[in-house]
Amino acid sequence: MNLMRKILFPIVPIYQSVTWLRNLCFDKHIFKSKSYNFPIICVGNLSVGGTGKTPMIEYLVKLLKKNYKVATLSRGYKRNTKGFQIANKNSSALTIGDEPYQFYQKFTDIVVSVDSDRQNGITGLQKMEHPPDIILLDDAFQHRKVKAGFNILLTTYDRLYINDFSLPTGDLREPKSGAKRANVIIVTKCPNTISSDEKNRIITLLKPHSKQEIFFSTINYSNTIYSIEDSKPVEALKKEQFTLVTGIANATPLLNYLNDQGFVFKHLNFKDHHEFTATEIEEFNNRNLVLTTEKDFTRLRSGVNSSILHYLPIEAEILEKEKFNKLVSHFVTSY
Repeated sequence: MNLMRKILFPIVPIYQSVTWLRNLCFDKHIFKSKSYNFPIICVGNLSVGGTGKTPMIEYLVKLLKKNYKVATLSRGYKRNTKGFQIANKNSSALTIGDEPYQFYQKFTDIVVSVDSDRQNGITGLQKMEHPPDIILLDDAFQHRKVKAGFNILLTTYDRLYINDFSLPTGDLREPKSGAKRANVIIVTKCPNTISSDEKNRIITLLKPHSKQEIFFSTINYSNTIYSIEDSKPVEALKKEQFTLVTGIANATPLLNYLNDQGFVFKHLNFKDHHEFTATEIEEFNNRNLVLTTEKDFTRLRSGVNSSILHYLPIEAEILEKEKFNKLVSHFVTSY
């Protein structure tokens, strides 16, 4: 914890009280939430980022798109447009945001949309000639004007929300009591070797209520790295030094993976959703090979030489996935 965050600790009770009061007003129906007559699944967290929302949305897309018309609805953080937008061939990370653009590039058979006003975004999707059967809300756990039918709350293994503080000292957007709204809590980025005893320890810490389910997930890294032009085995990285460029909330799991593989590389770390400057792009172009995350690739691909820029895809692997998949399917078919 840096010094400024420690200095700001006296503000924590004020911030926490304001967010707690806001939640209370929604719980008591003083502030209104809107419900819908079709399935809406919300994926979010209590913290400011880095819990694995994007891989979780992609997991749900793959699970559901075979049988349903699926739409994602995101805020479109740091885009240069406003209002409701549906991704199309003219879209970019600048017009819809990096994560939605990643969804659009990856899944050609779903609708990708953005709107900071989730109610307005849902209305826009409903007005389509062929509206979606299911809407996946990306990072909308605090957007309580929409009452999603199924809430998935993510928290990372190495920083459980129960051990965190509210902003500005910690990373929590709202009090820990907000977790009670979740139908499912997923502990993300767990080690592949997590034991039953460790799972039980975490469940005891989180104290789920009787109707909540807790799952654990790990990160699976692809055996292949990709560029615009080609792909190559990840093992090819052992043949040369490369530069890892990350602009995500938590690069530690990726660093651990690459180090465990014995790769030799230099890491250039930037803040989440960093807007890369012309000077930084020029520096990257002077490197032999640049490896980045799939999300960062959406912002770097227009500036960095396509012959040197590669990304390493990841997937969320949910332990007890059959049980989780059944829960999601049961929710969807209940409408």
